[in-house]
Amino acid sequence: MTADSGRYSIVPRQYLIPFVLLCSLFALWGLANNMTDTLLASFKKIMSMSDFQTSWIQIAFYGSYFCLALPAAMYIRRFTYKSGVMLGLGLFALGALLFYPASRTMVYGHFLVALFILAGGLSILETSANPYAIVMGPAATSTRRLNLAQSFNPIGSITGVLLGKFFILSNLNEAGGQERAAMDRAQLEAIQQAELSAVMGPYVTVAVIIVSVWILFAVTRFPQGTEQDKSLRLLSTLRRLLRRRHYGLGVVAQFFYVGAQIGVWSFTIRYVMHDLGGSEADAATWYLASILLFSASRFAFTYLMRFFRPQDLLWITAALAIALSLVVALVGGVVGVCALVGISGCMSLMFPTIYGLAVEGLGEDTKIGASGLIMAILGGAVITAIQGRVSDLFGIHLAYLVPLACFVVILLYGMRGYRSTAALKASA
Repeated sequence: MTADSGRYSIVPRQYLIPFVLLCSLFALWGLANNMTDTLLASFKKIMSMSDFQTSWIQIAFYGSYFCLALPAAMYIRRFTYKSGVMLGLGLFALGALLFYPASRTMVYGHFLVALFILAGGLSILETSANPYAIVMGPAATSTRRLNLAQSFNPIGSITGVLLGKFFILSNLNEAGGQERAAMDRAQLEAIQQAELSAVMGPYVTVAVIIVSVWILFAVTRFPQGTEQDKSLRLLSTLRRLLRRRHYGLGVVAQFFYVGAQIGVWSFTIRYVMHDLGGSEADAATWYLASILLFSASRFAFTYLMRFFRPQDLLWITAALAIALSLVVALVGGVVGVCALVGISGCMSLMFPTIYGLAVEGLGEDTKIGASGLIMAILGGAVITAIQGRVSDLFGIHLAYLVPLACFVVILLYGMRGYRSTAALKASA
């Protein structure tokens, strides 16, 4: 893959309308992801939880990605990408609707079940939509096309942060942990009921939107996007994939990237409140600034890929993210918060670039290969839990050394790991 891919069209005219609808999915799961990030700060206050306890939100969310990705790939191999999208949207809507009964029972575990189902739908959507974007045009522009589609993800992310800030965090009661501990049971439950109702409202509203999108997909004609041979042959496919060095290392890099991204964003509100003070809603303004920078940077990097190789941009931004993470961990204050925002600009191209480099040349194995890269989203659960535990033990500052270590893995993949075994032998 070289920088001269700018000579080819990113999206052929006949695929334009389906591609635009496909891009809406990237926005929708961005919305869900970033609404979920605000839940960590919400439940920490509502139920007086530790950072590790709130990290179970991400464990349920990204653990579902891991569990559903391979079944999703098998499903779309048997049927079509569009059928995978329809199934994913259905589970997405169901999980969002389940926030209503969870808000009535006021049981943390019920929210986790709702999130698990919702995220299962997102897992199926991502397993379907990412490779679908890649095949909707020339192979020479596949990574640029995926970056373009992924550029709509932060639009949803911004919306998710705004919903979290104004409809969830702003409705949290001002009473802190010590004040809540001193309240009688009835008074505390009344406050928690009102706060959990505020959590529920945006999710039920999103469910209505998802149903509307499902209808649009149902009535729109899409390219088939599947092989004539629908046989699975899972074991032989997995053996071929395991022999592809650049793919296996891509799955590893994606695991650490998603872990870094979710860890950086999940504890942004905590970090800002610790260093600058203010409420959860005030701190969410800095989180919104991170998502805005992430969004703008993704469009910028999509343009820069006309002139620079994706793998070069990948390792350069990973190196910058490492430097900024050191500032976050060791400096703090306003400088540390600004560095924390800056990390999002570095992260913006990483997921689609790692994805595009890893699936390059997979051919008929792309669908199953795509599921491995979506399963790697489990990093969001594992790394976030580790970061939450480090925060509880050593403080929120040193917890940001965890994503720093993740960026080191991404740096190595961008410098050398993306290359196939044959390419490495040729350059030796």
